[in-house]
Amino acid sequence: MTARLRDTYKNEVFKQLQEKFQYKNPMEVPKLEKVTINMGLGEAKENAKILESAVAEIGLITGQRPVITKAKKSIANFKVRQGMSVGAKVTLRGDNMYVFLDKLFNVSLPRVRDFRGVSRNSFDGRGNYSMGIKEQLIFPEIEYDNVDTIKGMNIVFTTTAKTDEEAMALLEMLGMPFEKQ
Repeated sequence: MTARLRDTYKNEVFKQLQEKFQYKNPMEVPKLEKVTINMGLGEAKENAKILESAVAEIGLITGQRPVITKAKKSIANFKVRQGMSVGAKVTLRGDNMYVFLDKLFNVSLPRVRDFRGVSRNSFDGRGNYSMGIKEQLIFPEIEYDNVDTIKGMNIVFTTTAKTDEEAMALLEMLGMPFEKQ
């Protein structure tokens, strides 16, 4: 599964992008550098079990142990002090990244109710794409009975593309289900 997606990129997607954008140097062809999954947990300051369950769930989904993120500043309105645990994140690269992409595009996103595709407007202007998922239950590893609270997550696709058009073409060729125009 991993090798198939990675080899598809190296052979087919690479050639198609090179032809479409007329790159003279093969090093100019955009590629996916990393995928970052972040789960912000503001309610974790009252209940430590929420943070533990989020860490376990992200670990199940990605197959990699997440890092607990800490608050950088104290904010009185949010009742957050500097150094408090406020979330968890994982950065995927290489084979783990391609396994996650395959699972996300082909299994998880189609399980979203009334799914018509992901938005085309979530690019940052520099070739990176961000999307949010409202609940972790769309992933097949998460058992509904074991979930205490429904938590959302942000997924960021970091590419070497210079423009959003190049990044969109790359992600579309990798299998990202964008909404129809």
